Amino acid sequence: MKKRRKERQAIRLQEPVKTVPMVSRYANGAYRLIRVFVEGYDDVAFWRSIFDDYETERLKFEISVPLRDDLAKGKKVLLAMIDERDRDTILCMDSDFDYLFKNFNDQSRLVNNTPRLFHTYAYATENFLCHPPSLHKVCVKATKNDTLIFNFEKFMTAYSRTIYPLFLWYAYSARRKSEKAFSLLDFRSSVRLNYLDLRDDGAETLHWLGRQVEKRLRTLEANHPTWIGEVAAFGRHIRQFGVETDNVYFFMQGHTLLDNVVLILLHTVCERLRDMTVERITSGTKQGVSLKNELSNYNNSLRNVREVLLDNEQYKECFLYKKLKKDIELYIQQLIAEDEAGRRPADAPYDRAIR
Repeated sequence: MKKRRKERQAIRLQEPVKTVPMVSRYANGAYRLIRVFVEGYDDVAFWRSIFDDYETERLKFEISVPLRDDLAKGKKVLLAMIDERDRDTILCMDSDFDYLFKNFNDQSRLVNNTPRLFHTYAYATENFLCHPPSLHKVCVKATKNDTLIFNFEKFMTAYSRTIYPLFLWYAYSARRKSEKAFSLLDFRSSVRLNYLDLRDDGAETLHWLGRQVEKRLRTLEANHPTWIGEVAAFGRHIRQFGVETDNVYFFMQGHTLLDNVVLILLHTVCERLRDMTVERITSGTKQGVSLKNELSNYNNSLRNVREVLLDNEQYKECFLYKKLKKDIELYIQQLIAEDEAGRRPADAPYDRAIR
């Protein structure tokens, strides 16, 4: 008996696992459903927060990664879907350098000129999440302390001016497809912050970074003297896209900005804010169990700063976001015009099977 039971269990383990299709939250609605495909899972929440602003009773958006059997994702996968789309499917992706390179190569032409394809204009979604005016609010949500001890906007402006020459060299190397001249790894190591001295809004940290940048810049100019004028000309060229000395953090690689710069700032500032709150609590009149409970209540209210940052939506005043917003609103106006032109009866439900 036990032997037969084990044999039946072994047979069940060999059978393929049956999966139940996930039902869309918009499965039974009388509205027009626009399917929005994004690069990866981390991008779903970002684009959801954007299209939330445009949903109505008659227009809905559903955000997802590409629906492929091989589960492939990423920008290349989205670009390969361009010819497969119907008119109620759109693609949303990071710009990377394609916005700055405009029509310089085939991919840039696709990204900049394809209808129903939306890109961030900033290098990636992470650059929006790290919008400097929002960073103090991130600290407040993480620490529950609203004391202003660090000027993020001032620091990020100075940081941008410091790394601007290296950004031009890296972006120009990428456009020439000469990444070996100045690779992403080299750029990342040259512009990362190894620490933050909070005094004078990080002035000492910026001085240290400036010395690192100067060393790398001298090496690049010595190794590629014929590029010096070309890099300068490239810098003048990309100003038409909004790149200035004080805002290159919008155009540098997103994960470099988030992991090697902004999170270092946030962790340092949040640690100090937490210490300030604990000092305030312990210096009060509460003692014994009451003090222990107060500290426990405060510690339980704290949030992981990275998680707070990834939920950040305080970037919608950024000039690059306004460009994206304009593109989306133009697309929605076209949808409205289609309906008003009689493609679908005004009082009829939207049939998602008909395109």
